[in-house]
Amino acid sequence: MAKGEKTCTCGHHTTIPVLMILFAVTFLLGNQGYLTSSAVQTIWPILVGIAGLVKLAEHHCGCC
Repeated sequence: MAKGEKTCTCGHHTTIPVLMILFAVTFLLGNQGYLTSSAVQTIWPILVGIAGLVKLAEHHCGCC
């Protein structure tokens, strides 16, 4: 964006990075033994599914 332009405040611009961090933390906690393997196997597909839904919804965003 050029200097002086407004930045978009739509939530979908921060959702994907947050989900990526949660995805990484899920595997990190699983590898460190804080989460069981069944918990990791349950959590990661949910995070990927949410990311996919966000990407579908951002197509309808009028800001970008």
